[in-house]
Amino acid sequence: MLWRGQRQSGNVEDRRGMGGGGLAIGGGLGGIVILVLALLLGADPRQLLEQTRGGDPTSGTQSSRPVNPQEEELKQFSATVLASTEDVWADILRQQGMSYRKPTLVLFTGQVSSACGNAGAAVGPFYCPGDEKLYLDLSFFNELQRRFRAPGDFAQAYVIAHEVGHHVQNLLGTMEKVDSVRGRMSESQANELSVRLELQADYFAGVWAHYAQQKGLLEAGDIEEALGAASAVGDDSLQRETQGYVVPDSFTHGTSEQRSRWFRKGLETGDIRQGDTFSSRSP
Repeated sequence: MLWRGQRQSGNVEDRRGMGGGGLAIGGGLGGIVILVLALLLGADPRQLLEQTRGGDPTSGTQSSRPVNPQEEELKQFSATVLASTEDVWADILRQQGMSYRKPTLVLFTGQVSSACGNAGAAVGPFYCPGDEKLYLDLSFFNELQRRFRAPGDFAQAYVIAHEVGHHVQNLLGTMEKVDSVRGRMSESQANELSVRLELQADYFAGVWAHYAQQKGLLEAGDIEEALGAASAVGDDSLQRETQGYVVPDSFTHGTSEQRSRWFRKGLETGDIRQGDTFSSRSP
């Protein structure tokens, strides 16, 4: 991705090296695996995160850890991708007669507090509708390359764009509608609704990529990197890796094929109106 020299968003809150003001979620490898499966790339964290009340999300003491040049570059990259999503979604929603309320990207280390509760880095990147913030531990990008075998900067851009996709869903009222009915469903039905929500966020990530491509920001191989990331974090792929078998009724994000297919559709159309993952009989 040709990101250097592009505008960087000012909506980045750097909490790296700060205590999260609460307990990290998960314990041992089993807890980490479960949380990664459940929340990786954007599940609603309110379902699993420990709820907190009265806490200050920015509480903690800044540590005097040394600056990591590679991590600082990732921060600049993330701020550039966020700025690009701001420009794209402001234009799209303006055409829909809406204004775009920009989300904040919170960078943290280890654990963090949000309006949705406390979370450890093991949950992966997530979006919290309660404070309209995206949460990201930059070490996840190394995990994306090493564990999930999805290298490349556009794979990383896909992660951010997916979380921004959840913010767009929040602005459109989609997340609220889903939450209002999910509690009255069986577990398998609620999981299927979660899959459709996640696939639409993948579609919205593809819509952003469509316009990023039009603006000449993409390089050869970028689309393949994003598709590789979407495929790598499919529920079926993750379950095969962690437990050796697949349980479709437990899917919360969609299969590798579904995630890459909806991202590609968004990329090819660039049309927010064609991203209705809820109406089709099978997503």
